[in-house]
Order: sequence, then C-alpha cells, then structure tokens
Amino acid sequence: MRLVRSRRDLAQALTKLDGPQGIGLVPTMGFFHAGHVSLMERAVKDGASVLSVFVNPLQFGEGEDYERYPRDPDRDLRIAEEAGIDLVYMPPAADVFPPDFSTSVTVADLSALYCGHFRPGHFEGVTTVLARLFGLIKPQRAYFGQKDYQQSAIVRRMVTDLALAIDIEVLPTIREDSGLAMSSRNVYLTEAQRQAAPFFHQALSDTERDMLAGERDGAKLLAKLERRLKKIPGFKPQYWALADAKNLQPKATAVEGDVLLAAGHFGATRLIDNCVLGESAKSGPGAIKRP
Repeated sequence: MRLVRSRRDLAQALTKLDGPQGIGLVPTMGFFHAGHVSLMERAVKDGASVLSVFVNPLQFGEGEDYERYPRDPDRDLRIAEEAGIDLVYMPPAADVFPPDFSTSVTVADLSALYCGHFRPGHFEGVTTVLARLFGLIKPQRAYFGQKDYQQSAIVRRMVTDLALAIDIEVLPTIREDSGLAMSSRNVYLTEAQRQAAPFFHQALSDTERDMLAGERDGAKLLAKLERRLKKIPGFKPQYWALADAKNLQPKATAVEGDVLLAAGHFGATRLIDNCVLGESAKSGPGAIKRP
C-alpha cells in the first residue's frame, strides 16, 4: 500500500496504478468502522483501489463538529492496509482546496430536502469535494454506503448531470449486532444513549412491516413512525419521510421499493438511518452486521 499526501504525488502514483478494470475510489473522512471496510474490500475485489481520507470542512455547518470530528489516521492506515487498498490519498485541506479555489457544485433539488433542509450547505460541500476528488483521481467506480441514502442519490444525480464516466456503487448498511447503523459519530454516544439508539432502526423496520402487512397510506405510516421515534428514550427526531427511492420526492402512497428516511439527535449527536420498503423481507430478518 502506498500513502500520498499531495496532488503531485497522487498524480505520479496513479500512473503506476491503473489496470484493465480501471480505478475504484472509496472516499471517506476516516475513523474507520466495519462499514468503511466493506467498501474497501469491494473496491479491492473489483480492481485497482484508491482510498481518500479527508475530513472535508465544506460539509460542516456553523456550530457542527468539524474540529472534534473523530480522527485516528494511524489506525485508519493499518485498517486500509489490512483490507488490501493499493493507494491512500490523505491530504491536508490546502491540497484539496488551495487558496484560490472558488468553484462549488450543487445538485439543487435533491440537496434541499430532508438532511439538506436541516443542514444547509452540507450537500454542496459533499458534491464539491467529490467533484474535486473525481477530477484528481479519475476513477471508473466510486463506493458509498446505503446509510447515507440521500447522499448517494445526490452523487448519482451529479454524475449523471455532469456526464461523468463513473459507476456509483452503493453497498448495504453495516450494522452493529443491536441493529444500530455503524457510524463514526457513534463514538459520541453515552452508554445510556447507546442502549436506546437501536430503537431508531427498529422504528423504521416496524413501519416497514406495517406497509408489508397492507397499510399503504403514507400519512398513516408516517404517523406510526413518528410515534415510534418519539418514544425512544432521549431521542429527538428531526424529520421522518416516505420518499421515492430514485428521486427522493415525498410519496403519498407507499409501494415496495420506496424508502423511509429519518434523522434525529441523542444530545448533540445526530444520527441518520433509512429503510427501503420490502428490502428487509427479501434479505431475511435483521440487518447486515459485522463484528
């Protein structure tokens, strides 16, 4: 595995990396968990692999946790090497965004919904940094997790709209044994919050079961989901929605393949999760888990 920290070294390393299947990019902010590892392993399996580790300041709003976002670069590098990653790009902010950088990329319609409504500018920061990384690395594939469902939909739209020759691969959410979606921010949770947090996904799963049992009225399903979320000890729901899985537009009537999206806070810790209706039933009980 090779580590580079500058655009110049990255460009040189890429000339020795490209293979018949092209390059797969796993863009991350580091502090890895098993969800990240699943993306790395898939990229390694598919061909030449590049991992970016960069805590992107553009996607953090005022008062958010940019400065305290968990970081452990030495551990991240060990995990990346164990996964078989070929090349790691771990740059300082000035290498990704030099002082004269003045361009932004916005997927206007999708970025205004749900998480974007409560975190204005967040998705613009995500798409801008990804456009920059795509330009620097020129991957043929990029890998994301389903936990960040809205983000994945936005990235797919960006790639389509800008005619970028990149396949966006979205892999299943990796969960703890409790059902809690793995996230770097889970480290912020207190013991009491960690005990209650699995009920977040359970509320979504229970609402999915209501739909599969015959309830298709979106308003009724969301009312049930709201009640479930508000019963979780210490949890303050921020939004809950039923949406079309492709364009994220709100749905009045649920069908299999639609997605339930939700977010909320345990104290200062914000969690997101989702459930594609009918997906759990097809894949069996519980979620994909990693130790």
